Amino acid sequence: MSAPSRPAVHPPAAARFFRSPSPASNRLSFPTPRCTVYRGCSLSMNGCGGDPDAPVGVCQTRTLPGVLDSESAIGELKSAVLGLKSDPPRFGSGIIRLEVPIMQQAEAIDWLHAQQTLPRLFFSGRGRRADPGIFFGTGNGGCSGAPGVVSVAGVGSAVFFQRSDPFSRDDWRCIKRFLSEDCPLIRAYGAMRFDARANISSEWKSFGSFYFVVPQVEFDELEGSSMVAINIAWDDTLFWTWDRAVNELQNTMQKISSIFEKLRKEVPKVIILNKYHMPTKASWNFAVKKALQMINAGDSGLVKVVLARSTRVLTDTDIDPIALLACLQAEGHDAYQFCIQPPNSPAFIGNTPEQLFHRRDLNVSSEALAGTRARGGSSAVDFHIEQELLSSSKDNLEFILSICNQVMIEPMVAIRKLHRLQHLYAHLSGKLRSEDDEFDIMSSLHPTPAVCGLPTEKARCVIAHTEMFDRGMYAGPVGWFGGRESEFAVGIRSALVEKGIGALIYAGAGIVEGSNPSSEWMELELKASQFTKLIQHAVPQPCYQELDNMGTIS
Repeated sequence: MSAPSRPAVHPPAAARFFRSPSPASNRLSFPTPRCTVYRGCSLSMNGCGGDPDAPVGVCQTRTLPGVLDSESAIGELKSAVLGLKSDPPRFGSGIIRLEVPIMQQAEAIDWLHAQQTLPRLFFSGRGRRADPGIFFGTGNGGCSGAPGVVSVAGVGSAVFFQRSDPFSRDDWRCIKRFLSEDCPLIRAYGAMRFDARANISSEWKSFGSFYFVVPQVEFDELEGSSMVAINIAWDDTLFWTWDRAVNELQNTMQKISSIFEKLRKEVPKVIILNKYHMPTKASWNFAVKKALQMINAGDSGLVKVVLARSTRVLTDTDIDPIALLACLQAEGHDAYQFCIQPPNSPAFIGNTPEQLFHRRDLNVSSEALAGTRARGGSSAVDFHIEQELLSSSKDNLEFILSICNQVMIEPMVAIRKLHRLQHLYAHLSGKLRSEDDEFDIMSSLHPTPAVCGLPTEKARCVIAHTEMFDRGMYAGPVGWFGGRESEFAVGIRSALVEKGIGALIYAGAGIVEGSNPSSEWMELELKASQFTKLIQHAVPQPCYQELDNMGTIS
C-alpha cells in the first residue's frame, strides 16, 4: 500500500524555513547499500489483515522444565515443536508460546549479537526501583514495582503488523487479538512514525507507518535468570496455516546460534570520514529566528515548536548496530535501549530517557522531560548546572508546556541525571476506565510537546513544512503491547544504522520564547554526542570472553 499524500495544510509563509527550489536534492537519504549477508529473513503473516473483531482461537503459554544453558533450551524447544507438529491444535487461528528457563545468566544483547536472522528486535526497560538518577527540586520521590523482564531480544516473525496508513484503533485491535492477560510474555514489539501523514522516505520504507512484531525466537533476560522462548502464530483466514507457521519456525530455529559470547565494551579507533547536517548551521539559525518571530508575534497561536536535525555520519569501517547499542546500554542505565530492524532495512536503535506511558492492568503512568544541559566535570560544577537548569525561565517554560496537556496528577519538578546530560523531569500517573482506553492514551500523548510543540497541530504543521528530511520513527512511540502490560518510550536519542551505509543520527531542540539559535544548536550537539563520541572512539570490536569463564555478567 502506498503512503498517503500529505494533507493540504498551508502555514504562514514564515513557516517555510529552509525550503529550496529543489527540495528533493536536499533530502537526506541512504545510497544503495552494500550487501549485508544475513542467514535469512523469516516469512510470516501480516496480522493487520485479520478481523479485529474476531479473537484468535487459542492463546497459550507452555513452560517446559528448566535447563542449564541456551543450547539445551533450543534442543528442548525443537523437540517440543516436533510434538506439536504431530498433534496440532484444533483451531483455525491462535498463538502458542513455548518457554524454557535456563540457569545460564546472560545478557539478551549478547545473544542477539550472535544471530543473523531478520527481523530482529531488542528492548530494555528502565528499572522500576527508586531511581538514583533523579534529583528533586523539592521533596523526594521514586517509583517501584515487581521484578520482571530486564531486556528482550528476538529474531524472526511469528506475526507482524505493518501498514503505510496511520496507526488506527482497528490496527491496535488486530495486535491485541494475539495477546492475552493469561500470557503476559507474548508481546508485540515495535515503533510508529513521528508523523504518519508525512511521505515515507527511502530509508524508512521497510518500516511503513508502523511496524510491530511478535518474534519467532526470543531471549528474555530476567532479574536473576534467563529464558529462551518461541512463538507460533497462525490464522487460516490470512492463508497462514498452522503447518506453514511451524515449518517457518523450524527454518528459523535451524539458524539460531546457541553459542554466544560476552561482548566487551572496548572500542577500536574508527575514523569519521565526514558528517553532513540537515539543516546546516546557517539554515538552522534562520529557521530558529523565523520560529521565534512566529512565537513572539502571537497571532499564529504558536507557543513552541521542536525543530530537529539529521546528521549523516560516514566512517571508514562498518558500524555494527548491535555492538553500538551495547555501548549505549553500558552507559544508559537510566534510559530505554531499543533496536527495531525489519527485513531489508537499516536498524533503528536508540537510548532514550523519555517514557511515553506504561500500563499495568488499568494503572497508567507517564512522564515529561524538557530542558537539556551537559553533566559537569565535578560534583560542584554539576550541582551549579543543576541549579541553573532549575532556575532557567526558558527551560521551565518549556517544561510546563511539555506537560500541560497530559497532566494526570500535579507533577513535581525534578532533575533527571543521565550519563552525559541532565533534564527537567516530572512523573505523572492515572487510572484507565478500561483497557480500551490504551489506544486513546497513546493517541493523546503522542506527539508530546517535548518532541513536537504547542499547540500540537500548529507545531506539527510547521515541522512538516520546515524539515527537509524524514523523521521516520525518530521521536515516535517505541515499545511493546502486552495482554496485561504495555510500555512505550519516545524514540529520541536515536539513529538508523546498518553495515555499509553509515548512520543517520537524529536530535531535536524545543524553540520557545527566549530561545537562542546558537544555544539550541549546542543542545543538538549534546544530544547527538552519545552517538558521535562512541563512533569517534569507535564501536566494540569482536573482542570477547567466553560465557563459561566469566561468572556473573554485570
